[in-house]
Amino acid sequence: MTAPLRAALYTRVSTRAQADKHGTAYQREALQKMADARGWDVLGVYADEGVSGRRASRPKLDALMLDARRREVDVVAVWRFDRFARSLSHLVTALNEFKPLGVQFVSHQEGIDTSTPIGVAMFQIAGAFAELEASLARERVQAGVDAARERGVVLGRPEVLTGDQARAALAAHGGLRPAARALGVGTATIRRAMARG
Repeated sequence: MTAPLRAALYTRVSTRAQADKHGTAYQREALQKMADARGWDVLGVYADEGVSGRRASRPKLDALMLDARRREVDVVAVWRFDRFARSLSHLVTALNEFKPLGVQFVSHQEGIDTSTPIGVAMFQIAGAFAELEASLARERVQAGVDAARERGVVLGRPEVLTGDQARAALAAHGGLRPAARALGVGTATIRRAMARG
């Protein structure tokens, strides 16, 4: 009788709010059910919360990859490809690293298993669509930023208040709260500016 495959379950959400609402717990539950159905021995759950998929290096993903290189993992399971990576190149790089290690890659939602030639081909096709989807999302965000700028919305961090500006506002308005209201900042911002000099 052969030993069960040792599985690493990888989950990820981009923001902490997603993790709290519906993120990694939902993914983990679905992957655990799949592992149970396939008779895998779950080595661990690697959950990156509040981490962008565009980052190739992530704390839990790095730990998973290290365990795979140590040959402690036989299969890596993800809820969806885009949870693992947002670019086709990252997906293909990982697959190429897994192959000589004998590590299978399985996606729950796409129903793809790279232990088969068709699974490998489908992996690359699905990865291309995931990359397209991420590119379209970036374009939509950039279009929103451009539209906001055209309407005169100032984006980014506000300019830092200098100590001289804070003292001048205090002198002109006679107190911390009136100065803060006039400058459109909090009283703590004025205190910090004055402390900096």
